Amino acid sequence: MPLGGRIQFGPACCRPPSLAAASPLSSPATSPRSISISTSNSCGFSRRGARKKRRCISWTVSAATPADMATNSALTKLAPLEAILFDIDGTLCDSDPIHFCAFRDLLQQVGFNDGVPITEEFYSATISGGHNDDLARALFPDMDHQKAMQFMDDKEALFRKLAPGQLKALDGLHELCGWIEGRNLKRAAVTNAPRANAELMLSLLGLTDFFPVLVIGPECDRAKPFPDPYLKALQLIDASPEHTFIFEDSASGVRAGVAAGVPVVGLTTRNPGKVLKDAGASLLAKDFQDPALLSVLQEIEPAAANAQG
Repeated sequence: MPLGGRIQFGPACCRPPSLAAASPLSSPATSPRSISISTSNSCGFSRRGARKKRRCISWTVSAATPADMATNSALTKLAPLEAILFDIDGTLCDSDPIHFCAFRDLLQQVGFNDGVPITEEFYSATISGGHNDDLARALFPDMDHQKAMQFMDDKEALFRKLAPGQLKALDGLHELCGWIEGRNLKRAAVTNAPRANAELMLSLLGLTDFFPVLVIGPECDRAKPFPDPYLKALQLIDASPEHTFIFEDSASGVRAGVAAGVPVVGLTTRNPGKVLKDAGASLLAKDFQDPALLSVLQEIEPAAANAQG
């Protein structure tokens, strides 16, 4: 099938496993320390980005051990925290299963790899975290680039078709957003995704109004893994890299953050922790409820006076 032709969406093979919904973090049994997530009952966001009332939530975490603090020293030096930057795909939400199925379906339709479906391992190593211009060249090195980019456009259209029924927030995301808003921290979303995808995901997650700044990597001079998108975000929100950290889930994104001079928390949503560590992540976390992450947040949260500002 020519890449520029009409592609039929195959629903059967594009249904990733159900994603777990966010739930309150269970408290560890020893050495508890409480972090209050919200300071009012109006810190939530609806599915369309409008505010809705939500009861205040408390996170309880274990006291950090000396070994933990040594590992997280790059983060604890950020105190007082001023800003947090977020990747979107795989960070705010576990979207990789949807992307994987879209790629698998369409690559098979155009005869990639002699029609043999790609594996999750191939997707993780070759596709995840890349931006479309680079991916088009890597997947179709002998094809006219315009036709290769048409394939990428078709793939993104399939992703947007599937996402509304399947996209869910990573565990603890909305509680963390309430914590951030309650402390008046600056924030931005920074992604290599096309703008249409990014805006759709933020809308589905109810975070359109939460992020005052959205930086699209391909709209910068250089996308991730170069630092340009994160440097642009810091400039737009007027934040210092000395008091900012980044949430990322891919090696490409971690490298971009490190190159921008900002510590990175690597979320092990899909990629192995070792890959993220090797790329330069200062801390690994399973999700936004991870006790190691919550412990660091308590160490670096702004003073009460600043949080009220």
